[in-house]
Amino acid sequence: MTANITYSDVEVGTELPAQTFSVTRATLVQYAGASGDFNPIHWNEKFAKEVGLPDVIAHGMFTMAEAIRVVTDWTGDPGSVVEYGVRFTKPVVVPNDDQGATIEVSGKVAAKLDDNTVRVDLTATSAGLKVLGMSRAVVRLA
Repeated sequence: MTANITYSDVEVGTELPAQTFSVTRATLVQYAGASGDFNPIHWNEKFAKEVGLPDVIAHGMFTMAEAIRVVTDWTGDPGSVVEYGVRFTKPVVVPNDDQGATIEVSGKVAAKLDDNTVRVDLTATSAGLKVLGMSRAVVRLA
């Protein structure tokens, strides 16, 4: 998992390898158990629809965690992430079928900063909709 990415190797505009992440209802149940977030909008279709959602939706923190994997896989070091923040713009709707949903994530170096750090801007979509806005990570490179 060592990527050996160095600050001197990276330029503004460098694109990170895009990734697609699958999420099913089973994934949501596993995440709920790990996170302790058992909000019924993440597992109960009837409840989700009663509160105005189109269907069960993925946890926002799950979506956020999947997106940052593009960065940590690129650097090879989860500890390289100095800052990370997003705005949740649309939910990831997870139908109750064999496919579930996918989250497509791409990233690009937007700026070279001080102290061997770069800012990476991420784009995350699901079903053609942008699900994270202002998704940015500051990453320290060797």
